[in-house]
Order: sequence, then structure tokens, then C-alpha cells
Amino acid sequence: VQLQASGGGLVQAGGSLRLSCAASTFRSDIYAIGWFRQVPGKEREFVAAIRWSGGSTYYADSVKSRFTVSRDMAKSTVYLQMNSLKPEDTAVYYCAAATFVLRDGSRFEKEYEYDYWGQGTQVTVSS
Repeated sequence: VQLQASGGGLVQAGGSLRLSCAASTFRSDIYAIGWFRQVPGKEREFVAAIRWSGGSTYYADSVKSRFTVSRDMAKSTVYLQMNSLKPEDTAVYYCAAATFVLRDGSRFEKEYEYDYWGQGTQVTVSS
């Protein structure tokens, strides 16, 4: 699976951005697509995830009610709509695909649950 993340940029606090994650070679065994973010000197952290089949969504508490993850199955693309952005949302955002499930009921919040990663896209929120 090859993943291409795009849509990052510079936005003022309170603004919005929509990130896209396109799977150029889609596999029918993709269970979920997740979004993670990382700032220099810190570990990569979970942001949101969506199950490819069924569309169940999961969010980190820090973004719940502000971010929305969705999918377009026809385009093999997952979106991350980010509203009410805060300076602390500034990070490089990565999308990842999981082609296996570690346990029933997984929320796909852990990096080790993913086996394919796209390149990052920078999101910068100015105060």
C-alpha cells in the first residue's frame, strides 16, 4: 500500500484545514486508516482512525469534537477535517494503513497496529 498525505499548510488559530490520505495501490485487506502527528523532540501521537469497512471512527481526546475523519471508498481516500485549530495542533501529520487486527474491538490507536505509512504533511497553526 502506498499512501500519499496532503493538505497541510499554515493557518491561523481558529481556522480549518482538510488533510487527505490517498492510497495509490488499494488493498482489500485494509482494516483501518489512521492519522498520527509528531512534533520535534516528541513521540508520534495518535490523532484519529477510521475502520475501512463499516466506517467506525476513533479520536484522541485532544481533538474530539474539533476533528472529523471520513473516507471516500470510491477514491480510496481518507480525510481529516480539522476545525478550530490551535497552536498546539502544529505538527507533521502522518497517515497509516493497518492490514491486520491485533485484537477484536481495537481502536487502532497504537503505531504498532499499522504496517504502512505515508510521508508527513506539515500543519502549522499560528496564534
